[in-house]
Amino acid sequence: MKRPATPSLKLPALRFPALVLPVLCWPAWVFPFVMLLALLLPAILFQGCTPQTVTFSSPDGQVRVTVAPGDSGIMYYSVSSEAQQVLEPSRLGLVRKDADFSKDLVIREIHPPRTITESYTVLTEKQKDITYTANSQTLTVENPSGETMDIEFRVFCSGVAFRYLFPDSSGQKKTILREVSSFNLPDSARAWLHPHMNVRTGWCNTQPSYEENYFVDVPAGTPAPEAAGWSFPALFRTGEKWLWISESGLNPTYCGARLGASSPGGEYTIAFAQPLEQTIDTAPPTPEWTLPWSTPWRIISVGTLKTVVENTLVTDLAEPAMVQADFARPGIASWSWGLLKDESVNFDTQKAFIDYSARMGWPYCLIDVEWDTRIGEAALLQLISYARSLNVGVILWYNSAGPWNTTVYTPRDKMFLPEVRQAEMARLKSWGVAGIKVDFWPGDGQTAIRYYYDLFRDAAEAGLMVNCHGTTLPRGWGRTFPNLMTMESVKGFEFITFEQANTDKGPVHCAILPFTRNIAGPMDFTPVCFGEIPGRERRTTNGFEIALSVLFQSGIQHIVETPASMALQPDFVVDFMKRVPAGWDQTLFIDGFPGKYVVMARRAGERWYVGGINAQQHECALDLDLSDLNVSKGICITEGAGNRDFSKSDITLDGGRLHLTLRPMGGFVLEF
Repeated sequence: MKRPATPSLKLPALRFPALVLPVLCWPAWVFPFVMLLALLLPAILFQGCTPQTVTFSSPDGQVRVTVAPGDSGIMYYSVSSEAQQVLEPSRLGLVRKDADFSKDLVIREIHPPRTITESYTVLTEKQKDITYTANSQTLTVENPSGETMDIEFRVFCSGVAFRYLFPDSSGQKKTILREVSSFNLPDSARAWLHPHMNVRTGWCNTQPSYEENYFVDVPAGTPAPEAAGWSFPALFRTGEKWLWISESGLNPTYCGARLGASSPGGEYTIAFAQPLEQTIDTAPPTPEWTLPWSTPWRIISVGTLKTVVENTLVTDLAEPAMVQADFARPGIASWSWGLLKDESVNFDTQKAFIDYSARMGWPYCLIDVEWDTRIGEAALLQLISYARSLNVGVILWYNSAGPWNTTVYTPRDKMFLPEVRQAEMARLKSWGVAGIKVDFWPGDGQTAIRYYYDLFRDAAEAGLMVNCHGTTLPRGWGRTFPNLMTMESVKGFEFITFEQANTDKGPVHCAILPFTRNIAGPMDFTPVCFGEIPGRERRTTNGFEIALSVLFQSGIQHIVETPASMALQPDFVVDFMKRVPAGWDQTLFIDGFPGKYVVMARRAGERWYVGGINAQQHECALDLDLSDLNVSKGICITEGAGNRDFSKSDITLDGGRLHLTLRPMGGFVLEF
């Protein structure tokens, strides 16, 4: 693989007057001054010179970043973990329309290092109360025209993040044409990648919506199947180390990003949103804003699988809460559409699902598409009132509308225009609606990101929780907007019902998501199906399905199982599904390998829940170390005699360890 030239030290050019007299002709009195000059020359040469190779590390010293310019003044960074290089020299920089910061750069200033320690609370992520410490280092680089840009790095024990800043003030809009940031993987690296879809393709032109199957364990550098490239997040393995790459801190001053389609030699580059991923077709295709201006954070979590899965970098680097949302509470919701589709959106079925939520002690029920025409306002108000009498909150579906898709589902044209949206939300607030599900978003363009921010703010003002479907990836927005409960951005359960090919791929897909998409934030996969799928042959056992209630994290967990099928399950299964929470205080990775099997533990209060699945065609013997849970006795629910049966047993840990053998496509839950 071709690598950049070894970075060289660059010094300011210095000029000295020529010594025109031969040394032998110098008067004797000159020699003392010559000797003094010889002594002072090094100090003169290096006066004001900034070192051109900079290395800094994480608080524990295990993650190290080196930044230096190479040939042509191209700025590079590299990353190592426990002395193993995990990213080879990778490019830094960007090109503004009025200034090039991609080459011919020198480091002009190394700002004093800072140690940042921060604590915050977020209800809808893998961990409720989070405290992190990171070392921060900012470099100022200069191009040949004398224009400067800051590059800020933060190095955590779990990885590295960087962004670009322009701290000057200017009322004139600047345009970033491209970002040259890259991630240069070693030759032997393997990849788990999500294909990004070309804009306005697919069903009713709703792509890209982050709803594809992953490429599993392919060589780094494998070309993307579409020109749009690869979505964030991306997972890589090099030697015994893992890297998880994504972004955070995305706001309306920038567009969402992804990885480009071509990655020669395993070097992946940043690609901006496609030009039509916008709410307005004439919107600028690349980011533009006034100064001061900072770009989103580029995140590289690095270490063991445990380090990567448990990392909180996305929320650590997100903007703090911008709204108050004391009304927002995690919880489970019943949902008819997943298995019963459009025909289930009627008064009687929705009343039955509200009763279902009440029996299960679930706080929510989602009423999906076309409630405005299939149920109507008068009958809907009856349902909302009935649900409130049972302490069940109703969530209503909306189409995001606009020119970016041709979907016919309604309500449509109620959320896009600000004045219409605010009036509609005020109406929902007067009805006592708990939240909204907004579907079919336009993509990752800068105007699309503005739409997200505006909708989240208006919803918070109206006391509404938000669930986004057909949507972009969460970028820590659950911290910024506490009323944002979950986002789809995943090929969820509904696709398993659409065609048998998806049904067949479901087990492997589920065993990849805890290592990829769900690390980025809450994921509305809509799990748990114990019954049969109309017209499809479900491959997973019931043990596999119940495990997804713990494995998949979502602020509102929409359970796809129907009331009729739940009623056929053993009491101990129903009781478990009544108890399992959707909000978690702590998450621990226990064991697994992407696409093969995974075991995770989550704590709510004093109670621990453990879920595990095996996506392989053969049995999987596990020797689980659960000593970090500090528990000894609990219950295990897994398959019974058949794959559609259940069994329950009491368990006692032996020195914190538990031995289990999982069936093919099987799974289990533990409760302590």
